[in-house]
Amino acid sequence: MSRIVLVTGSTRGLGLATARRFAEDGDHVVLTGRDEQALGRVVDRLRLEGLEVSGVGLDVDSEVSVRCAAQEVSRRHDRLDVLVNNAGILPEATSTGAAFAEPSVLARTLHTNVVGAALVIEAFLPLVLRSDAGRVVNVSSTMGSLSDHADPASPYAATAVPAYRASKAALNSLTVSLARQLEGTSVVVTAVCPGFVQTDLTPFSRNIAPLTATEASEVVWRAGSPTETPAATFVDAAGPVAW
Repeated sequence: MSRIVLVTGSTRGLGLATARRFAEDGDHVVLTGRDEQALGRVVDRLRLEGLEVSGVGLDVDSEVSVRCAAQEVSRRHDRLDVLVNNAGILPEATSTGAAFAEPSVLARTLHTNVVGAALVIEAFLPLVLRSDAGRVVNVSSTMGSLSDHADPASPYAATAVPAYRASKAALNSLTVSLARQLEGTSVVVTAVCPGFVQTDLTPFSRNIAPLTATEASEVVWRAGSPTETPAATFVDAAGPVAW
């Protein structure tokens, strides 16, 4: 029996590549996005490729949207085997002028990257708990590692995106809290850093990022694997990452 996988923010970039990777593995993938026309086009394209996918409109910034999406997935399926919290933003990549962290950018980043992920977890967790081997994969970043942030030798030491860093550190904290709460259940919770990816999240990355979205999606796919998923850990392509 194929697994049911849901990926947030999956109409383009890493989210779309991740959805495709799970579908290529034989899973039924529920793609989500707030632009329902774009979502429909992506779903149609993947179906033409012979992949088992469906779509549900979902805006992680809207509690109503998230709840409605969870109700729709529950109506269609009796469980959710893998939940991938991929949706995220990095407005600091194109914003300028802040002495440190522009308050509106900080608030927007934290709401999408942290509150949005928490809303999705809260709404979909009952479905994940119905799985015999549920997985929650939070797409994080090494830039959310406090150990890495404090290391002057880190390749990201000079990367001045405090709102994004704070949001991913908070997402990592949610990961640990959820993993501890779910100890003794069949659900495994993992944070994963896919690496520096060529996506629209960081427009400048097109020329300098070493990974395509397809290459990076392998890391997320492994984190959701029923055989390769380490519990309550933060991982990247090389293995465990220090919190």
